[in-house]
Amino acid sequence: MIPAGHTAVMASRREPPDSLDYFPTPPWATRALILDVLPALGDALPAIASAADPASGEGHMVEVLREFYPDVRASDVFDYGRGYDVADFLDARKSFAPVDLLATNPPFNAALAFVLRGLTVAKVVAILVRTSWIEGERRYSELFRERPPTLYAQFVERVPMVKGRWDPAASTATAYAWIVWVRDAAPRPLFLIPPGRKRALTRPDDVRRFAVAAETPLFADEV
Repeated sequence: MIPAGHTAVMASRREPPDSLDYFPTPPWATRALILDVLPALGDALPAIASAADPASGEGHMVEVLREFYPDVRASDVFDYGRGYDVADFLDARKSFAPVDLLATNPPFNAALAFVLRGLTVAKVVAILVRTSWIEGERRYSELFRERPPTLYAQFVERVPMVKGRWDPAASTATAYAWIVWVRDAAPRPLFLIPPGRKRALTRPDDVRRFAVAAETPLFADEV
């Protein structure tokens, strides 16, 4: 196991199957969840001591969660060589220990299944998705109609994500949002994550910890 806070992306990284739709989360976007989005829930937010990311990849989100919470579990269906548990969160035959917060950036087409499973094991479920995910008859009928989000938090500034790696210099035309469910809490008004959070929440050592080494790039595609 690589200690928390150590370099999260190693030169010996393993390339995932393309079907996993792997777009690592910029570290500042996870900090925005903890420092901006969850506090906007006010009294509806339960105490959080434990967290989990069941689509941890190379640790871009889970290692940031460890900056804030004492008990954070990491797992993924693919072994990225990071020492995290290798487990399929969507396999209903496998148990998943209850947790206070389940936060993840799941594959777009599997996000509905991640939320539905997450709601059975976590007090708070937060997913980072493209804003277009809010659309769709299936998501409405299977989730939003009976269990609308407690908070829809739209990033005002763009959150650049690159397939297979985190590139701090990337840009994008794609919009992202955090969508949060809190058990037994009523929906709240739209929350806008203010501009300037990338600059404010990026730490000096993020590139050392999370950026892929130049000699081992994966993909060049942007979302």
